[in-house]
Amino acid sequence: MRDTATQGDAELVAAAAAGSEHAFRQLYRAYVRPVFWLAHGLLGSHTDAEDVAQETFLAAWRKLPELDLVSDSLLPWLVTICRFQCANRIRRQQRDRAHLTTAVEEAIPAAVDIEAQVIDAVLVERILHEVGSLGVLDQQIFRLCAAEGYAYQAAADQLGVSHGVVRNRLSRIRTQLRNTIEPEGT
Repeated sequence: MRDTATQGDAELVAAAAAGSEHAFRQLYRAYVRPVFWLAHGLLGSHTDAEDVAQETFLAAWRKLPELDLVSDSLLPWLVTICRFQCANRIRRQQRDRAHLTTAVEEAIPAAVDIEAQVIDAVLVERILHEVGSLGVLDQQIFRLCAAEGYAYQAAADQLGVSHGVVRNRLSRIRTQLRNTIEPEGT
């Protein structure tokens, strides 16, 4: 992996922590491949692995002054940093995908079906015309129950009739509307 005869990791870490770019470059050359392959194994992407390897060494450079190297090798510490960097990248990619999906859904308006809108408008006109031909009590029952969502008893109380009158008349109105409107629409 590296030529350990020249300097040990502890000496290189101490020199790099003191600001030696040469010492840090030696550590980088010694461990960039294992870090890259670890990242590649976790992320499955060559490009992402390259980025994470660079991010790992950048984080290591920043944290070297605080490092107290316990073992003879810097690799376990770099592996830990690399794993955290991979986890951060995966979370960021998942968040970006979720935001992108949301942004795309918000940016692209739903397809407007002009034909359906015209058919709906024509249907509404036909229903209104048919309801207009009903008696006053039936129009009021239809308005309260079908349009405004009143329960049968609430509509009955409002109109001063019984629950059964509202229920029976509304059933008859709906049947009449279906029979009048559906044959033309089908």
